[in-house]
Amino acid sequence: MTDQNKGGADQHPRRRGQGELEGQVLAVLRQAPKAVTAAWVQDRLSGDLAYTTVMTILTRLHAKDAVARQRVGRSFEWTPVADEAGLAALRMRRVLDAETDRGAVLASFVTVLSPTDERLLRDLLVQAPGEEEDR
Repeated sequence: MTDQNKGGADQHPRRRGQGELEGQVLAVLRQAPKAVTAAWVQDRLSGDLAYTTVMTILTRLHAKDAVARQRVGRSFEWTPVADEAGLAALRMRRVLDAETDRGAVLASFVTVLSPTDERLLRDLLVQAPGEEEDR
């Protein structure tokens, strides 16, 4: 009997979690000394990712306003706009924006928070700069 979890020929690579690759790309971009190319990002990511995969992730991050790009010649140079926490916040916002009853979604979200997370959220809301109520 062969143990496939110890490097056997039939071993399948682990499937990444949703958003995991985006987080890895953002982390690499945040380490960059300046705006960088997709090839630069590809060289620094672990694994054998295709250049087209890196470009797809960068393009998706750009659509989410998590990275900025500037045309240089025939390609782009990329810079991070958000960190991993910012990217998670953007995802949460998109989910909220897709729902018709925002109040119900937020109320349901708050009811499933741990007491520690609820306190943290309350503290953050108190610290947040005031906003106009009638937007």
